[in-house]
Amino acid sequence: MKIAITGGKGGTGKSMVSTSLAVEFARKEKTALVDADVECPNNHLLLGIKRKKYITVHQMIPKWDFDKCTRCGKCADVCKQDAIVFVKGKYPAFVKDLCIGCKACLVCCPQNAITETKKEIGIIYTGKNYNVNLISGELKIGELASGEVVSEVRKHSNKISKEIEAEIILVDSAAGVGCPVIASLIGNDYIVAVTEPTPSALHDLKRVLYLADHFGIKAGIIINKFDLAKDFYLEIEKFAKKENISIIGKIPYRKDFVDSTIKMKPVVEINSEYKKIFEEIVNRIKSEKP
Repeated sequence: MKIAITGGKGGTGKSMVSTSLAVEFARKEKTALVDADVECPNNHLLLGIKRKKYITVHQMIPKWDFDKCTRCGKCADVCKQDAIVFVKGKYPAFVKDLCIGCKACLVCCPQNAITETKKEIGIIYTGKNYNVNLISGELKIGELASGEVVSEVRKHSNKISKEIEAEIILVDSAAGVGCPVIASLIGNDYIVAVTEPTPSALHDLKRVLYLADHFGIKAGIIINKFDLAKDFYLEIEKFAKKENISIIGKIPYRKDFVDSTIKMKPVVEINSEYKKIFEEIVNRIKSEKP
């Protein structure tokens, strides 16, 4: 079973939920956890894992043969990232850090003066603790192609999961609803949407659940810090009831979560109260399995 953990708004507790669910699933089943928040991966910190490099992620970038180039400027015209700068009568100048590897310049060049080369855009790491097999992606500082790195993380995580015969694959997505999140959600059987009782969190929750519906993936809601704002917590319940979406868990706000982060230890290993909460969430997820 493949499960994505998302929610839209940053700071709602997606990584805490992801690592806690992974530890609970791993008590009985072979479990892989994919950290697809490549711009800010932190699952290895919450699980106390020292990661090992698995593979380098590369992206295509163009290379010009100026013996063939006629200085027509068409490559610059089609570059939506403005990574190619053209001045009439001059050869095009290439800004490598802006390129996202779309290959439009290769396709449009009438002289076939552009070929492919590559640059490093990220690294995929692996590690293990609490019987959880972690696959973690990390975007190289300054690079923009986070969606491409997430796609590579997903591809290699599928390979690793087959090798270890994982029964449960959890994917911890980034914040938002952009390309990296879409790449995290596609191909999953179930989506866990983590939210909190605030207007911005509910706004983003609706956007994420719209994506889930678009891809035809069943979803459930976890309300983290539910006891901080009772009135708005009730708003989330009303929304869930109206849309016929299950609330599969409610997590209270406690200092234990801060201690968990500081000690680099899952909260379910710190306090049995949370172990019970996440056991119940795991059972709810299994009962809702499509």
